[in-house]
Amino acid sequence: MSDGATGETDTSIYPSTDRVLQQAAAWRAEGRKAALATVVATWGSSPRPIGSQLAVDETGSMLGSVSGGCIEGAVVTEALEVMEDGRPRLLDFGVSDENAWEVGLACGGSVQVFVEILD
Repeated sequence: MSDGATGETDTSIYPSTDRVLQQAAAWRAEGRKAALATVVATWGSSPRPIGSQLAVDETGSMLGSVSGGCIEGAVVTEALEVMEDGRPRLLDFGVSDENAWEVGLACGGSVQVFVEILD
């Protein structure tokens, strides 16, 4: 994916936090709304560590990851709502061991994600 900020192609599955923040800044510099989602707590199995980030713009474009894919859709939906109403959100996602495979996790766990608009 071309980043739009530097014109470089980013082929990593999990881009660095710096790379995610650069993309969000580039979207803001273009006059686009942007939100940032950050993993703030995990319990049990979690595919991404605390501090992992996902940037989302007003069109739904995104860069980064807060879960390796299993909750990204829900986080993008919340990020779009945060960009509309300007209110940050603390999201809780949990999966029991019995349902973990259905959402792509090897075993159960919980993750807490903070979503905020970037001004």
